[in-house]
Amino acid sequence: MKEENKEINKKFDGKLLLVTTLLISICSIIYELIISSISSYLQGDSITQFSITIGLYMSAMGIGSYLSKYIKNKLFNRFVFIEMSVGILGGFSSLILFLTNIYTEIYDLIMYVLIILIGIFVGLEIPILTRIIENNESNVRKNLANIFTFDYIGGLIGSIAFPIILFPKLGFVTTAILVGSINIIVSLIIVLKYKDYIENYKMVRNISLICLIIIICFLFTGKVLTNKIEEGLYRDDIILSEQTPYQKIVMTKHKDDIRLFLDGNLQFSAMDEYRYHEALVHVPMMYAKSHERILILGGGDGLATREVLKYNDVDEIVLVDIDKQMTDLCSSDKQISKLNNNSLIHEKVKIINEDAYLFVQENEKKFDVIIIDFPDPNNETLNKLYTNVFYNYIKSNLTENGVMVCQSTSPYYAKKSFWCIHKTIKTQFNTVIPYHLQVPSFGEWGFNLAFNGENTRGNLSVETKYLTEENLDTLFLFGKDEKINLEIVEENSMFKPSLVTYYNEEVQNW
Repeated sequence: MKEENKEINKKFDGKLLLVTTLLISICSIIYELIISSISSYLQGDSITQFSITIGLYMSAMGIGSYLSKYIKNKLFNRFVFIEMSVGILGGFSSLILFLTNIYTEIYDLIMYVLIILIGIFVGLEIPILTRIIENNESNVRKNLANIFTFDYIGGLIGSIAFPIILFPKLGFVTTAILVGSINIIVSLIIVLKYKDYIENYKMVRNISLICLIIIICFLFTGKVLTNKIEEGLYRDDIILSEQTPYQKIVMTKHKDDIRLFLDGNLQFSAMDEYRYHEALVHVPMMYAKSHERILILGGGDGLATREVLKYNDVDEIVLVDIDKQMTDLCSSDKQISKLNNNSLIHEKVKIINEDAYLFVQENEKKFDVIIIDFPDPNNETLNKLYTNVFYNYIKSNLTENGVMVCQSTSPYYAKKSFWCIHKTIKTQFNTVIPYHLQVPSFGEWGFNLAFNGENTRGNLSVETKYLTEENLDTLFLFGKDEKINLEIVEENSMFKPSLVTYYNEEVQNW
């Protein structure tokens, strides 16, 4: 009580504490987003990851608020050390999670511990700040209102800054360290501004300075750290790493094998990609009555476009890929453009960087063949591109005898997912034919072929490396371990994303 009475008698300016509240809230929401985003990136199932993170975080904040009642004195000292602790834990959270994923089998446990610890410390901060103001300000009601106002505004700023500015520009590791440094800078400013209220001022100041120096050293080496972590995630040497607003693009190389990964998922290997793309493109082209206008959705690497350009009767290819950085890279990078035969800069090709869902929703000029080459449905954003509504739009974009094909993940490793896609397409098309083949770098991979009109197959009329007239029929044969009773899987919709649930369950055992 004596120490608190001394604080009351001193002239006190609490305006800086309001700014502190704003910064604390910004940092707090960003840590929450970082942890849930990394867990979604590494573990999949973003709904589960975000739900667990938010639930645990809010509960831990409640525990922190409850524990704050046991802190009765040295409020400034407690607050400063709590703020430094949040800065250290939150600042290194990305590093800890990535390293845990690479080198241990206890990722979930470490993630839970991080969420709970950061949440408890953040939960302690606002009650302690409130009591500091109660002890030193006469207009308590006004200042309490200001604290909570700044707290909520900070949450809004952080939730906007992370996806729009910080993550696209800096990535996970550097963003976390930058935000952690803000927490430690806040603690140092509090120490310097309110030194008369802090016991053992010099020691506390020096500890704050040491923590700041350490985290700033990591901040300036963030790119190096990120590269080292990525080297642990990928088997081969990384020759390109680029974060776009939509995905993380990584290209690796081992001897002559170029591999492209999006958000950690392999998109192609130069050694065998022709198998996948020949099956994806030439099967529907053999069934199509006309090749005049072709639509490719996804396929920003230009490899499917390369195969389509083998047909002399193609007049126009429209490629719709949301990520301009992806299509620019695959148009200009010498190694990828060599692989795709410079297909993305061909005069017949028109690239549209737009959400494929919006494109097929608004497009009016029909296509003879639609080739869908999206990443696997491992999150809710991609799920809409595998729904009954989306396939209805696809049907309306096809000519009277048009043909559609959709990459449909693996009928062996992700059996329910494959047949869920098949069943969903059947809600819009009368005739849907599944087929598959072995791609060494992927394993068994499947596709679904759908028709607006009749389904008469023509001859293979272009040069290929894998497909022949003799082996074509084998693509349509499925083993007993790749089939499933369609009654046990649900159709996929916008309102109930069953496919994401199936896929994330199966990928755990993949």
